[in-house]
Amino acid sequence: MAEGPTAGSAYDAAALREKYLAERDKRLRRDGHSQYVDASGDFSDFVADPYVEPGFTRDALTEAVDVLVVGGGMGGLQTAAELRRRGIDDFRIVEQASDFGGTWYWNRYPGVRCDIESYIYMPLLEEVGTVPTERYSTGAEIFAHCQAIGRHFDLYDRALFQTRVEAMVWDAAADRWVVTTDRGDRIAARFVTVSQGPLAKVKLPGIPGIRDFQGRMFHSARWDYDFTGGDASGGLDKLADKRVGVIGTGATAVQIVPRVAEHAKALFVFQRTPSSIDVRANRPTDAAWLTGQPAGWQRRRMDNFLGIVSGKPVPEVLVDDRWGDLFLRFGELMHAAQASGEPVDPHAAMQQSDFEKMQAIRARVEEQIDDPDLAERLKPWYNFLCKRPLFSDEFLPAFNRPNVTLVDTDGRGVERITESGIVANGQEYPLDLIILATGFDVGAPPHKVGGYEVVGRDRQTLADRWDGDLRTLHGTQLSGFPNFHIVGGTQQGTTAFNFTHTLRMQAEHAAEIVAHCRDAGIAALEPTPDAERRWHDLLEEKHVDHEHFYEECTPGFLNNEGKFRDMPTFVGATYGGGPLEYERLLTAWRAADMQRDLVAPPAATEDSEPRRAAG
Repeated sequence: MAEGPTAGSAYDAAALREKYLAERDKRLRRDGHSQYVDASGDFSDFVADPYVEPGFTRDALTEAVDVLVVGGGMGGLQTAAELRRRGIDDFRIVEQASDFGGTWYWNRYPGVRCDIESYIYMPLLEEVGTVPTERYSTGAEIFAHCQAIGRHFDLYDRALFQTRVEAMVWDAAADRWVVTTDRGDRIAARFVTVSQGPLAKVKLPGIPGIRDFQGRMFHSARWDYDFTGGDASGGLDKLADKRVGVIGTGATAVQIVPRVAEHAKALFVFQRTPSSIDVRANRPTDAAWLTGQPAGWQRRRMDNFLGIVSGKPVPEVLVDDRWGDLFLRFGELMHAAQASGEPVDPHAAMQQSDFEKMQAIRARVEEQIDDPDLAERLKPWYNFLCKRPLFSDEFLPAFNRPNVTLVDTDGRGVERITESGIVANGQEYPLDLIILATGFDVGAPPHKVGGYEVVGRDRQTLADRWDGDLRTLHGTQLSGFPNFHIVGGTQQGTTAFNFTHTLRMQAEHAAEIVAHCRDAGIAALEPTPDAERRWHDLLEEKHVDHEHFYEECTPGFLNNEGKFRDMPTFVGATYGGGPLEYERLLTAWRAADMQRDLVAPPAATEDSEPRRAAG
C-alpha cells in the first residue's frame, strides 16, 4: 500500500496556516463543551449495561479494609497488582460493570481495537504471560487480558461488581473513609484509590430532537448486537435491510464504519471535522520473538515509546510506527541544522515537521479515495496534534463503496434529529439506526466520572475543591483528603498517548505510599499546603505554553471545544516536564521528600463527624 509522499513535499506555509485558521473558524461555537449532554437522568438509558441480565441483587456488605480500590479498569487493576506486589492483601475493588476491563468491558463495538502497540499498551504482560496475537490487539483480546490480570493476582474474590460508589466521607475519629454504595454496602477503608479513566464518562451530542427518533439509537460504548447481529469481529447481518447513520468521524467511527459498511443497506457518515488517518500496518505477533525478550523488556519498550513521542532523544527506536513519525522528523531537522552550525528555532522546526506530516496525511486521502471531490471533503486541515491522531487501513477505502455516503457538514454539524432520521445541510436522511460515535468526557474529574460524592476533612467536598482554586500534590493527592489517591490524574499530573503508562506510574506511586504507612505504622497522611504550593510553583516553572497552539486548533476535546483559555484541558494542565521526567520526580520524592510533604491530619472534632455517611 502506498503511504504518501516523503518528508519535504512542497507546500506554502503561509497558505496552509491561513487555511487551517479558516477551517477552525467554521467550527467555533459559542456553546463549546456545553454542546454535549451527560448520559444521566433522562438520558441514563444510553449507559445501561447491555451485557448483563437485569435484576441482579446481592446482600449488602459491611466491612473494614485497608484499601478500597474504586474502578476495575486498567488503573484499578494495576493498583491492585501493585498492592499485591508489596504484600498488601486487605483490599476491596468496587466496579460498576460486571467484570474487569473498564473501557474494554464497555466498548465492544464492531472493529474495536487499540491503536497503541499491544506490547506496550497491555500492562503486566511479563507477569501474566499473555502473548498478544497481533501488534495492535482487538478489544476482545485486551478485555480477556484484563480478566487474566484479575485471575493472576487473585482479584475476583475481592471485587464487588455491578456496584456504584455513592459517597466517601472521611471519619476523622477513626482515620477511615466511610464508603457507601448503591447496593447498601458500608465499607470503612483506611486508604482509597480512585481510577475512573478518560474513556469512562459517555458524552452525548445535545442535538435538538435527540429523543424524537423512533428508530433504534445507541452510543457506540453500548453496542446493541441484538439489533445489528454479529459481534465485535463483524457479521452484522441484521443490517442488510437497514439505513444506518453514524454521527462522528473520530477514533470510534474510524473502526466502526468499515464493519458497518460491509453489511448495511446504506450507511451515512455525518462529519463535522475530518480526522487525520495514518497507516496502521498491523501484523501478527512473532511469538518466538516476544517470549525470547529479556526480563524487563516491556518497561524498556514503554519508556522508549514515551521518549519518542515526548520528543526526547533515544538511543534506538524500539517502537517504530506512525505515532513517532512527527517527532522523529523533528529530530532529524534539528540534528541537520545543528550539524550545519546554523541557528535553529525549535518551534519553526516543529511546525515544518508538522506541515510535512499533514501534507503526507492529505496525500494519502487522495490515493485511497476514488472520487476527487470526496477526497477533498475527507482531508484534515489542522496541525497533527490538534486532534487525536488516528490509524486505519480500512476507513478511507470504505467510502469507495456504493452503499456509503459521507454527509460533510462543513464544520456545522448535524442540525437536528427527527422521528425518522437526521437533518444535515438542510436535507433529511431517513434512517433505521443512529449510532452516536461521539466519544467521552475525557477531562472530567474522577468524582464526576464515577458519579459519587467525596467529603474530606471539615466537610469539604471534592467537587468544591475541584471547581475552586485547585491545588494538588503531583495531581494525585490533596490536602484535606487524607489517604486519598487519584490514579490517572492528569490535571496537575501527567498524561501520555499510551495512557496505561500513566496509570502504571500513579498506581506504583499510590501503592508505595500505602506500603510506607503500613511499614511505619502510620494511620493517615495528607499533603501539607506548603507541599501543594511547592508543586504549584514547579508546575509554573515547568509550564509549557500550549495556549497559542491550541487556540489555533480546530475545536475538539484537546482544546475544550475551542475554548482552551476557559478551562485547562486534558493536555494543558499537565506537568510541563513531560511524563518521563514526572515519573523520575515521583521516585526521587518518595526517597527524599515524602516525610516532609505528607503529615498526619488534625485530630478529630465534633464538626468532622461523617454525618452524611450515616444510614
